[in-house]
Amino acid sequence: QVQVVESGGGSVQAGRSLRLACVVSGDTIRNYCMAWFRQTPGSEREGVAAVRAASGSATYYADSVKGRFTISQDNSNNTVYLQMNSLQREDTAMYYCGARRRWYDCGLTFEFELWGQGTQVTVSS
Repeated sequence: QVQVVESGGGSVQAGRSLRLACVVSGDTIRNYCMAWFRQTPGSEREGVAAVRAASGSATYYADSVKGRFTISQDNSNNTVYLQMNSLQREDTAMYYCGARRRWYDCGLTFEFELWGQGTQVTVSS
């Protein structure tokens, strides 16, 4: 059974950085399109960043995080990271890691089948 577990969330001041980690067990991340989404209460889940983990070279970002967030992967640890720099209050949300089996269609507008429980990020001014 494939499982997805996020970690690394926390409370930080605006302008600081955090790195989220998503560990996949039960399969290799290279079989998936991996992505980070976020959600605030009362809002829909929003795509943040995605990577075609088979190659690691195809990445996708929401306009709101371009230039500040970076998605990356460590195949040896079966982990996908989200480096978040210059955090803003608007980045406050629950962050979820998703995995999509049809890795060849990768991006933030596709459906993801596997999800973690989420990790909370809170940015204060």
